[in-house]
Amino acid sequence: MRRSVTATATHIPELESVLARYSREESQLIPLLQDIQDHVGYISSESMQAAAAHLNIPESSVYGVVTFYSQFYLTRQGRHKVRVCQGTACHVRGAGEIIRAVSARLGIKPGETTKDFEFSVERVACFGSCALAPVMVVNEKVYGNVTPEMAIRILDELT
Repeated sequence: MRRSVTATATHIPELESVLARYSREESQLIPLLQDIQDHVGYISSESMQAAAAHLNIPESSVYGVVTFYSQFYLTRQGRHKVRVCQGTACHVRGAGEIIRAVSARLGIKPGETTKDFEFSVERVACFGSCALAPVMVVNEKVYGNVTPEMAIRILDELT
């Protein structure tokens, strides 16, 4: 039995206004999920249930899309997203040292979020900025030719 959108949405107040902007066509699933994540910060189980009810599709279909695309997060992310490129050019130029320095400074491993929800750290396969290797992206700002010391300074400026 499906839950009603209204009953589910009461857990996340912003959800009702997000759902109202979308038609009930299944083709709206990815844009809807992107919008939910922009407002809530991740895709919660309540959000998936509400999206499924709104689009009249199985919750398993929504879950399948959320877990297939790496752009979606199932857990709350930090206010600052730190992404370190692990592509070939970045790897050869010291990306491993950068990820180790960032992880040590924040006390978390890649794929984790600090307890205060200030930082999340991710390894990324490639940003396509090989000429700037090694590359670190923080909150959509690209930093090139990063050293471990520079990475720590960037993090310190955010705290």
